[in-house]
Amino acid sequence: MLDLISRIGPEVGWIIAVDDACPEHSGELIRQHCKDPRVTVLRHPENLGVGGAVMTGYKAARDLPAMAVIKLDGDGQMDPALIPKLAGPLLAGRADYAKGNRFYRVGDVSHMPKVRLFGNTVLSFMTKLSSGYWQLFDPTNGYTAIHRALLDELDFDHIARRYFFESDLLYNLNQLRAVVVEMPMSAVYANESSSLRPMRMIGPFLRGHLRNFSRRLLYSYFLRGFSAASVELVVGFPLLLFGIVFGIWRWWASMAGHMPATAGTVMLAALPIILGTQFLLSWLNFDVAAEPRQPISVVLGGHAQGDMGADPGATE
Repeated sequence: MLDLISRIGPEVGWIIAVDDACPEHSGELIRQHCKDPRVTVLRHPENLGVGGAVMTGYKAARDLPAMAVIKLDGDGQMDPALIPKLAGPLLAGRADYAKGNRFYRVGDVSHMPKVRLFGNTVLSFMTKLSSGYWQLFDPTNGYTAIHRALLDELDFDHIARRYFFESDLLYNLNQLRAVVVEMPMSAVYANESSSLRPMRMIGPFLRGHLRNFSRRLLYSYFLRGFSAASVELVVGFPLLLFGIVFGIWRWWASMAGHMPATAGTVMLAALPIILGTQFLLSWLNFDVAAEPRQPISVVLGGHAQGDMGADPGATE
């Protein structure tokens, strides 16, 4: 942690170190040995998880005049030299939130463990569905920058506090219609083993993504707005479901009775599947095109050039 702080450049005006009840007492270590006047140490009496630590830093950053709030993990796997590049789109008024992407370059992907690569691929697809940000990848990447103006708009009490935090935050950003971009970066794997196991997280993450996907459809297509895409959802899902259920039922009946299905029965199963698929593909095209393009921070907080705030969160 001390080495990480020493590598944070002068472009950062404030550093908030969050000790999430770390067993190594990282917060006390910083207080005793760090002389950097930019540093403020906050400590949790009990472990709140990575999301809880980040949100504590975000709440503290709301009172600072910084424009971009950067989140770094204390394990040193995120290079502080990339902070200007990560915050650049926010300072230029092109985005509200930026995050790292370790999968952008083919050379970086080839060195990743295959299990981690597969797990992140599955998690990425689920995140696209639940958040509505179809152009993003690497959802578990915690190297992020958020415009300070958005911190007043987020409801921290309803954002996941554990490993689902990054994905859940993306869902909440989409509900604000925030613009999210990615920064290519290389993966750094130190000798220590990560406590995040992508394969083990697929089950719990799947439940969270299904919940957010359902809420996003309800809020975006029926409560806050109603369009042709809403009709496509209403018609497409029942048609597809009916075709699949009816087709399986008639196929099983045909197998059990040793009687071939009639052409009419086949069409009665196939046609709803074809039509339902077409309706849902049309909705998907609309959903991809509806990804936010206009940064809301321009309206919320302006973009006068200023310092950047950093929030190096402690790892569990």
